[in-house]
Amino acid sequence: MSKIVERTLDLLELFADQRRPLSLSEISRLLKIPISSCHDVLQAMQARGYIYEISPRGGYYPTMRLKHMASVFADHDPVVQRAEIVLRTLRDELNESVLLAKVTGLQAVYLLALEPSHPLRFLNRVGDMVRSLNATSGGKALLGSLTPAALDAYLDSAELPRLTARTITSKPALKREITDGNAAGWFINRDESIDGVMTLSARFCWNATIYIVTIAGPTARLQAGLDHAARQLLASCKVLEM
Repeated sequence: MSKIVERTLDLLELFADQRRPLSLSEISRLLKIPISSCHDVLQAMQARGYIYEISPRGGYYPTMRLKHMASVFADHDPVVQRAEIVLRTLRDELNESVLLAKVTGLQAVYLLALEPSHPLRFLNRVGDMVRSLNATSGGKALLGSLTPAALDAYLDSAELPRLTARTITSKPALKREITDGNAAGWFINRDESIDGVMTLSARFCWNATIYIVTIAGPTARLQAGLDHAARQLLASCKVLEM
């Protein structure tokens, strides 16, 4: 990726993280890049109306232009428009977090994240990647989409890092888990990526592209209604695949 593009994105993510105006010297220090480079990025974004200076020496902050553009993007995203009603219904039925991710190669990025009403919840952010292929249900669903030869090739060279005491780190065990998931149509993660968190995932294909729907919540709460959640998940994916 271009260095200037990376620095521009780093700058925007820094403002989201800090949630306050930042001076040129603070930006340089926090991003660990030269002041001259920060100045160039700030000047370009200020000229285009994405950043403004609060006051002389008052620091810089993003304008509402980004929010307006994000709203336009969201309102016209063809995948989100198609999936949101179905997945909101799923979220309301289960009252758990529901996420939609798009698969590209061996990665999947979240396009939609719907929160439940419970104060105790599990939620990834839109734009996050599925964090593990061996320890999450979304990762297993992705691996389950591979051909047998491609899955074997992945397992031959893959490292399976342990995230919790229940993470599957045995390649034969992971392969059995994926085979079982493909047979059932859905995949499960019981405390394998985060202690106390369960997730269920299933795939659907639309326009020759693979998507993954994930339900996530506290293990104790989801386990009690696991069969119902799995049925609702599969039904939602069936609708989205039509």
